[in-house]
Amino acid sequence: MRVTLTGATGLIGTRLVRALRERGDDVAVLSRNPDRAREALGVEAVGWEPTSGPAPAEALAGRDGVVNLAGESIGQRWSARVKEAIRESRVTGTRNLVAGIEAAEPRPQVLVSGSATGIYGPRGDETVDEGGAVGDDLLAQVAADWEREAQAAAALSLRVVEIRTGIALAPEGGALEQMLTPFRLGVGGPVAGGRQYFPWIHIDDLVALFLRGLDDAAWSGPFNGAAPEAVTNRDFSKALGRALHRPAVMPVPKLALRMLCGGGAAAVGGGGQAVPRRALEHGFEFRHPKLAEALADLLG
Repeated sequence: MRVTLTGATGLIGTRLVRALRERGDDVAVLSRNPDRAREALGVEAVGWEPTSGPAPAEALAGRDGVVNLAGESIGQRWSARVKEAIRESRVTGTRNLVAGIEAAEPRPQVLVSGSATGIYGPRGDETVDEGGAVGDDLLAQVAADWEREAQAAAALSLRVVEIRTGIALAPEGGALEQMLTPFRLGVGGPVAGGRQYFPWIHIDDLVALFLRGLDDAAWSGPFNGAAPEAVTNRDFSKALGRALHRPAVMPVPKLALRMLCGGGAAAVGGGGQAVPRRALEHGFEFRHPKLAEALADLLG
């Protein structure tokens, strides 16, 4: 398969590029820094600034599939500038990607676009599958607009899949890497009371979901990228402490979290019990469905 990716140098993108190359696919990427992407990933890279204009049609013409992962990190303090970048990088960036696809000839056949389980907003103990209502907070509205722009590619005869990514666990980046130091020092613990659900997923399963979205003609629309085993933040903290043989009893207060992360506290201090109903119905088999085993694999 000939695949072009955006956001390829991020945590998910790097792993996905590796998986595509290992199975023999022809991989190219669109990047704001093509030289760095080319050196880091060892693939063809074409320059593109997602918010400045349509993606280059020549980099999309004749490709079988496109994976859209570009987006400003939400794991930072939310200033007004960061909030705008979070929205523009995803919403305007995806609109410009679809504009490039429209100009490509021949066009790709499938667009697999990132999204987020944050689309449901804070839901307490409620279980939410892909039919759940969209929340009304910033992350939910950004995710909804992000998906709307991706779905515009369906009018161009592309099959469109949205992977609503939960909290991807990988030792080399993301939330797990940030938690390892305090937990190893014995000062880790649940965040903001710990009762909120933590929609986690092993990075290998998340990559496999994106690959399935590319490959399987029966897949279209949204799929929750979260493991079948739903756990609270407190459950996750205890499991991580056990995996590291360290205590996990030092709670992080909500006020301290807001001081550290600003509006970004919503990304870790709230959540819902997102379940991967559609992936399971489509026969997807998670390699790491249980948290304890997933952590053992990641930290072993």
